[in-house]
Amino acid sequence: MPTPIAELGEFALIDRLTLQHQTTQSSTLKGVGDDAAVLCAPEGQVQVVTTDLLLEGVHFDLTYVPLKHLGYKAVMVNLSDVFAMNAKPAQITVSIGISSKFSVEQIDELYEGIYLAASRFGVDVVGGDTSASLNGLVISITALGYARQEEVVYRSGAKPTDLICVSGNLGAAYMGLMLLEREKRVFETDPTPYFTPDFDGREYLIERQLKPEARGDVISTLLSHGIQPTAMLDISDGLSSELLHLAQASHVGIRLYEERIPIDHETFAAAEDLHLSPIAVALNGGEDYELLFTVPLSYADQIRTIPGVHIIGHTTEADEGCHLITGDGSLSPLEAQGWNAQQKLQENSQK
Repeated sequence: MPTPIAELGEFALIDRLTLQHQTTQSSTLKGVGDDAAVLCAPEGQVQVVTTDLLLEGVHFDLTYVPLKHLGYKAVMVNLSDVFAMNAKPAQITVSIGISSKFSVEQIDELYEGIYLAASRFGVDVVGGDTSASLNGLVISITALGYARQEEVVYRSGAKPTDLICVSGNLGAAYMGLMLLEREKRVFETDPTPYFTPDFDGREYLIERQLKPEARGDVISTLLSHGIQPTAMLDISDGLSSELLHLAQASHVGIRLYEERIPIDHETFAAAEDLHLSPIAVALNGGEDYELLFTVPLSYADQIRTIPGVHIIGHTTEADEGCHLITGDGSLSPLEAQGWNAQQKLQENSQK
């Protein structure tokens, strides 16, 4: 039988979720167990901090998101932000709001995913909070990382003629979400206990949506090649949106080549099956958590030797604007149509 959280109590639940976690980072002087964690920045380094809030019904749907996957993803999206600053993550805090519909065992499952993701990069869980929630599950994670001050990369460092690069491929996470939503609608029309979702041949897309990976490997590879990006950010809201953020922060223009945007064959096929434009999906889908960065033109040959990193365009003077260059060579204004949490909330409230 599932154990009601009220039966265990808040403090016993916190102990259950945290006491088995052993810290490994030398910068963690005191983790869970006191009024606050105690951390130190290694000599010559600065600390970077990022936080993310995930709300049930807005950022995730437990109809098709397993709790272990949710915990894993909640951590990875924060670590991705740390890597996007060219920093190394070291600690996280985890705060959750829990409604009475959840059992102790379900929260155990959530934390299984949290600890699994943290262990991938040797990150310590050093604190957080738990609270009752009247509206489902709420997760807030804060990640802390470190880097030498001269190595931190901002969105604002790109210069005209820099190369625009991206890791991995784009649009897969969005197509995974579309497939999950499709199968949810099918189930709602005929909610039989024997329902089996149809994801045959599309497992990669489902994984990209439910279990994204922060690209710390790209940061390590660039470092091994002696390359420090001039500007960088992760792709959470869609390539077009992130490029416009970069252009605004760096005061540059953008030339993005349509034919160079990396799209996996599964993404391409699934988009066509659902009568969507693969390019539009790659530009606006979001939640890929790949790294978008710029480097000086002089690094072109080195970048081309790095597997999984693609040169997709270049920066220009700001007054030249931000454009997509289509396959026939024509220029189309680059517009942001990425995922919007407030719009999603409004859509859900109208159902």
